[in-house]
Amino acid sequence: MSNTTIGPLFDYLGALEEAVDEIANTWRPDDPEYRADVYRQIMMQLSYGYFAFFHADAEHPDWAPLWNPVYTLQPNPDDIYLYAPISVDHSYRLSGNRGTVKMLTINSQAALPGLGETDSTGTSYSDMDDGDLTLDADGNFDLLISAERPAGHTGDWLQIKPGAKCLMTRYRSYDWLNEIDPVMSIECLTATGPKKRLTPEEILERIKQMAAMPVAATKLFYAMQNQVKTNVGLNVFEPQRLGGALSRQIYIPAVYDFEDDEALIVETDLPEQRRYWNWQINDPYFNTVEYVYRLSSTNGHFAHVASDGRFYGVLALKDPGVPNWLDTAGYKQGTIYGRWYDCDSHPTPTLKRVKFSEIRDHLPADTPAVTPEQRAEELAARVRGAQRRRRW
Repeated sequence: MSNTTIGPLFDYLGALEEAVDEIANTWRPDDPEYRADVYRQIMMQLSYGYFAFFHADAEHPDWAPLWNPVYTLQPNPDDIYLYAPISVDHSYRLSGNRGTVKMLTINSQAALPGLGETDSTGTSYSDMDDGDLTLDADGNFDLLISAERPAGHTGDWLQIKPGAKCLMTRYRSYDWLNEIDPVMSIECLTATGPKKRLTPEEILERIKQMAAMPVAATKLFYAMQNQVKTNVGLNVFEPQRLGGALSRQIYIPAVYDFEDDEALIVETDLPEQRRYWNWQINDPYFNTVEYVYRLSSTNGHFAHVASDGRFYGVLALKDPGVPNWLDTAGYKQGTIYGRWYDCDSHPTPTLKRVKFSEIRDHLPADTPAVTPEQRAEELAARVRGAQRRRRW
């Protein structure tokens, strides 16, 4: 029996107040709506912290849901993110079936953003996507993950570099309703015994780590989006290559701002070769806005490409009656993020602020109308597609 003295639970949750203090770094620190949203964000981050600190360990890995169920840290609506703890001291077998999604990516890295370390995409990072996997005729694969490739191993292999602590996967879908997500298992090949019961000391330490996670995440991501605003101002895109995670990907963020009677029009050329591209709307705190019951994102499958070969999207509070509505879910400020992945060029889009009543004046003349009935069916199909994916 442990002799540890257990205090009141809230004695171990004090770091949550540090996350509340980060409201000072939002764009409207005195706005009660902003304060309430920050409280909500803290609960979002805390809720998935249990999986981060209690669900599994490097000797007994298991998949945990990451950002999608709670929308925190602007998860891509096309992606299902899962992760498992790993260690350079062990070897692992990753096996399963690729499914039919647009893309499957796998990477090892240091602790995830918000888990106490920021070097998630540096020297500890290694990655691959399904193009690097050997698949049999049915889409099955078998991948060895270890610090060193064993002598004589001729199969697929991913390196665990020094400092790597987790394995992360993305199931990236284009057609949410009809593509089939991968199924995968991860096994530690060098485990030393059964998964043990945690001691009181270990439980209390992990609770404190859970409480500290929201402030670590918030500091990192508020700074990222505030830097975009500082660098280029409002309604201007700043292309970024972050390195590490999805190193073949160019991010295209902008801080958006408009009024009730206005809209913003995204306009861009498209690369000739574009393996994957998308757009999504975030709130002012770097969280993805509602995307199951809102048309707040689109991608290369769903998007309407105009007769001139360009993409025109419309950020608006209400339905503009044209294709590519990016519903901001009630927010008039936030960030919009685009992605070019494995594209042969990386055009920089523009954002044009216009009166809502004049949207069509700024679109190609042959832009089709979207009726309320068509919009309702578009949304219904989206809801079905999102709910049929494993986000938990």
